[in-house]
Amino acid sequence: MPNSKLIDPCNRKLNYLRISITDRCNLRCIYCVPHGFIPKLPHKEILSYEEILHIVRISVGLGISKVRITGGEPLVRKGVYGFLKRLTKIEGLLDISLTTNGVFLKHNINKIKSAGIKRINISLDTLNRKKYRKITGYDFFDQVWEGIELAHKMGFDPVKLNVVPLKGINDDELTDIAALSIDYPFHIRFIEYMPMGTNQMESDHHLLFPEIKKRIDQFGKLIPVEKDMNDGPAERFKFKSAKGEIGFIRPISQHFCNTCNRLRLTASGQLRPCLMSDVQVDLKTPLRKGCSDAELAEVFLQAVRLKPLGHNLSGDHPVGVSAQMCAIGG
Repeated sequence: MPNSKLIDPCNRKLNYLRISITDRCNLRCIYCVPHGFIPKLPHKEILSYEEILHIVRISVGLGISKVRITGGEPLVRKGVYGFLKRLTKIEGLLDISLTTNGVFLKHNINKIKSAGIKRINISLDTLNRKKYRKITGYDFFDQVWEGIELAHKMGFDPVKLNVVPLKGINDDELTDIAALSIDYPFHIRFIEYMPMGTNQMESDHHLLFPEIKKRIDQFGKLIPVEKDMNDGPAERFKFKSAKGEIGFIRPISQHFCNTCNRLRLTASGQLRPCLMSDVQVDLKTPLRKGCSDAELAEVFLQAVRLKPLGHNLSGDHPVGVSAQMCAIGG
């Protein structure tokens, strides 16, 4: 990214924009959604697709080359497949992917592929139907798994499965989930739980990388996989002769902040330089006031200047994050 203008005070080059297109979700995962009433953004406060595409074009001119679409659950938003098709046509974007809970995959996988999406991440925290309902609040396991298999058969590469290990909830399944990588070319990603917002799980459920890896090591020797230049923060491994691989994302036990290359655009039009900080810069207001592209680009640069060296979710004096994960998109 030699011509990038998005270089933060720590000399990190930011080329990755994660975009939440909605704060709505059709699941209520216990580690993501707060208990009780969940206030939703009024529709007028959510960026339109035209506004998002405009922002993406500006970001590409600044050095963004990688975009991931998230939610909430992005596939609940009306018109999403037409939006994805327009997004994939933006010149300069080299990597466009989608994160979904998989509930709507089965019946819409052709639309996603036709839109030009080649990479997909799917949340799957258990292989047990009853446990799936306990974690998500709904009995959708079968259709999610069918959607995953369809994504595999239709050539999405890679198909990544995101897993949040939780002690006493799904930790007895970690080896079974990891074993999927033997027969499928899936990239299994075990992600440490991040305590954010009002729905913070009891510490008894927290499970960090050393214990997660120790349990999976019992299944078989994990062989390190060399990272490539477009990799995210996952530490990559695979079992001998496996078709897929295992990855560990450990934002709590070992910060990867020093290599973070991300900005986040919320559904409400805020630019967040760090997922685990409440610092954000308003992009929607100047956009809707008709500011020039140069002025909007300056908002990006302002957010970049505010990107912290690291987060403070752990340690002796942790600083909480009030924003809900379900509203940011992870």
